[in-house]
Amino acid sequence: MSNIVRLVIACVVLGAAIAMSAFGFWGWGILVLLIGGIILLSFFFNEKMIIAQFYLRKENNEESEKWLLKITDYEKELWKNQWGYYNLLIGLIESRKAPMKSEKYFKKALSLGMKMSHNTALAKLSLAGISMAKRNKREAQQYLQEATKEDTNKLLAEQIKMMKGQLAQMDKQVQRGYRNY
Repeated sequence: MSNIVRLVIACVVLGAAIAMSAFGFWGWGILVLLIGGIILLSFFFNEKMIIAQFYLRKENNEESEKWLLKITDYEKELWKNQWGYYNLLIGLIESRKAPMKSEKYFKKALSLGMKMSHNTALAKLSLAGISMAKRNKREAQQYLQEATKEDTNKLLAEQIKMMKGQLAQMDKQVQRGYRNY
């Protein structure tokens, strides 16, 4: 359902709640007001995205992907601030199946922007991992530094530390001549 349709339905339902309350039907007015509030909340927070995030946290990638694929045109169905998060979730699911194909989703998520800095750090950390898999050390270091700056709450500090250790191992393999492809 389009976001504009949700907004119109929410306005109509909230208007009906106000009319019911004005005519003395307080009980029904309050109930319809709550329903209108839920519809208005679905304008800002898409229920398919919330369910997909729930399944992703439960490590059920198939269900999460199923709910994300129900969003056919994210530019019409989601609020503009959610576009980056949608691409981040698609990238996280895709990275578990085919890591190299998920790079475009993470880059798109970063270009669209995300409000929470730890999500930006997660996207940059994922891009650093992809760069390491491609043996692009300079790009991986750049993404790791940016992820460290973005991770202000230190939610990803352990993963960043581990990734830096893997990057150091890459240096040792190249110096010894054991460069494995």
